[in-house]
Amino acid sequence: GAFPGQFGMVVYSKYPIDHRGARTFQLFLWKDMPGALLPDDPRTTAPADWYSADELAIFRLSSKSHWDIPISIRGKTVHFLTSHPTPPVFDDPGPFSPHIPAGVDFNGKRNYDEIRLWADYISGGRRADYIYDDEGKRGGLEHGAKFVIAGDQNSDPLDGDSIPGAIQQLIDHPLVNTEKTPESAGAVEAAALQGGVNATHDSDPRFDTADFADTAPGNLHADYVLPRRGLNILDSGVFWPLQSDPLSRLTGVFNFALWGPVGGFPTSDHRLVWLDVKVTRH
Repeated sequence: GAFPGQFGMVVYSKYPIDHRGARTFQLFLWKDMPGALLPDDPRTTAPADWYSADELAIFRLSSKSHWDIPISIRGKTVHFLTSHPTPPVFDDPGPFSPHIPAGVDFNGKRNYDEIRLWADYISGGRRADYIYDDEGKRGGLEHGAKFVIAGDQNSDPLDGDSIPGAIQQLIDHPLVNTEKTPESAGAVEAAALQGGVNATHDSDPRFDTADFADTAPGNLHADYVLPRRGLNILDSGVFWPLQSDPLSRLTGVFNFALWGPVGGFPTSDHRLVWLDVKVTRH
């Protein structure tokens, strides 16, 4: 950690990737999203003016990138839609950022709109007409296209600091299959043992995927693998072993005293989320 590119993305596939058909959206500007939640400076009367016109002219929506990676599976194409929206935090007034007034929430709003990009993209049609990729091609997925959305969305349905309804843009989308939500026994154990704000959460701890500070925001459901309706989910889970499991050495336990570039974990404060999905020829 603590090096340029440390929050980069990578996709590995056992099936062939259609590199020519891949689309990336790293250069898409936030201001070009209709109805974008551009942050406002509450100290002025002008709307959506936290960033200047010059800043918005180059300010990208994607904090890392959004990728549409077409993967060929037994003659069928599945669009693997990956992204890593910004955490909806680190934008509050405090000793390290005294210049930030309360209520700007620029990271929360960017997180919401980063999630929204995929909701509009999979909807296709006029709803996605505004979207352009890094090669200038416009529009979203074609009607009926198969897809799987995957990534650290940094948004829990009910807890944490994301704008209410942010992740619901995907999990409540009529094209997304949420018949099975990946879960683990280790997450339930961690919430009970660590206590703190976890005891006040509304989301079911068995769906948690990230072990964060127990003062705030606590453990959250932040990471998702969401297939299209019609792709049958055979099995799913979150790799969060019980502490009695020898493999728990790979996940560890949050230690605030060690929080920093390493985070006090042997691997990550996020857990691996997996789905087995059946891709049919229909």
